[in-house]
Amino acid sequence: MIFELTDLILILPELIVVSAACLILLLDLFIPRGQKDLLAYFSLLSLGVAFWATYRMALLPLDYAFGGLFVLDPFASFFKILLYLSCAMTILISVRYLDEEGIHLGEYYAFILFATSGMMIMVSGADLITIFLGMELMSISLYILAGFKRHDKFSMEASAKYFVLGSFSSGILLFGISLLYGLTGSTQLHALGEVFASMAQGLPGSVLGGQAAVSLALILVVVGFGFKVAVVPFHMWIPDVYQGAPTSITAFMSVATKAASFAVLLRVLLEALGPVSEIWQVFLIGLSIATIVVGNVVAIVQSNIKRMLAYSSIAHAGYALIGVLVASELGIFSLMVYMVIYTFMTLGAFGVVILVGMSHHSSSGGEAATDEISHFSGLARSSPLAAFAMLVFMFSLTGIPPTAGFIGKLYVFMAAVEAQLVWLAVIGVIFSAVSAYYYLRVVMLMYMKEPLGPVTVVSSPAVKVALWVAVLVTLALGVYPAPLVDYAQSALLGFPGMF
Repeated sequence: MIFELTDLILILPELIVVSAACLILLLDLFIPRGQKDLLAYFSLLSLGVAFWATYRMALLPLDYAFGGLFVLDPFASFFKILLYLSCAMTILISVRYLDEEGIHLGEYYAFILFATSGMMIMVSGADLITIFLGMELMSISLYILAGFKRHDKFSMEASAKYFVLGSFSSGILLFGISLLYGLTGSTQLHALGEVFASMAQGLPGSVLGGQAAVSLALILVVVGFGFKVAVVPFHMWIPDVYQGAPTSITAFMSVATKAASFAVLLRVLLEALGPVSEIWQVFLIGLSIATIVVGNVVAIVQSNIKRMLAYSSIAHAGYALIGVLVASELGIFSLMVYMVIYTFMTLGAFGVVILVGMSHHSSSGGEAATDEISHFSGLARSSPLAAFAMLVFMFSLTGIPPTAGFIGKLYVFMAAVEAQLVWLAVIGVIFSAVSAYYYLRVVMLMYMKEPLGPVTVVSSPAVKVALWVAVLVTLALGVYPAPLVDYAQSALLGFPGMF
């Protein structure tokens, strides 16, 4: 294969992010220990440059690079911009947090950028091998970041569990990809779509009947991606990893990884496996219901705020999966809107968790002891602004208007109704009401309980910027979602294999 200059131009945003990550590793050698914050601001600058490049390239027509391995389309640009925002907000909430935890390692920001570049490759992957390589770049970086608190046994446990289970899921996905290659002779998504379109007439309606190899391959691929988006029963890593990893990395994993994985899942299922949707739709319906039920029910009994938000993340993956299984224009659109809204409200919630955790750090003897939900007691008295921000995020995660979370769930449930899955939308609404118990419990503690002791909430300008951006976006999209709706609709134009 001969590479052309145009190929490098199409991957310019990825090159910018990867080059910045490599440069950070070099600059870290020369920057004094107490000035590592400079690397954070350099990372933000590189993300800004990559954002500008992506914005300019979004105006270009759909194009392929490297012989069809990489695609540049509005859909990929939409998710890349979302990844930039997720990464930037994560860096903002990390600056003071790393100082409090005594983490003065510049490679922290490099690995965040490496993980982001892997996600960018994933969302632009037009070939299963490209997608897999991007996924591994993302995963390996996150394995390291999860264990970044090297002297904390919980962090090391989180990294080990994530590595073992992540490697296992990658093997399952690779086995599914190999079966698809054996069946079709190709790993490119559009070629797979053409082969399955010609085979579709001969496929039976049952999941395991007839051509069992096709069904097995599709199931293995869904299982592999199911681990990344944390749907039940492939969610077992989430609670322990979220609890043990540095809170800023937990926030990053909960939004960026999920957004990139859902984008890839959409592209693979609709562009490559759309002609055999009768096989995977039944499977996804069962996964969606199980994920919504388990995530919401188990979250009720959690006493640790990070574990509660972990199960909350699982439940929201179930809601988002509705947009995938509907396999329609409204379904894709609803997922895109939902991922944007979920990103801001979840990152904001973890930002407040970091503030509360830092305020209790000196008296608790370690972060594992500072993440209890009870530590939010009386927060409205010690820090009214932080309590208000958390109230907005809890209301939005519940789906209470006029917050953005209501808009996100509304579009997802509308997609289910349009697809004649009214009963699935009803299940989603019922368990959204169930989720109010554990979300509003945090609000009750903040406003109706006395503080456990004298608490001074420490903050920094960077954290304040991240939190108030999240608050304003969550409220603004709840009142006036038209800009996001219009952009998501325009990003669907030219989606390969769909409209």
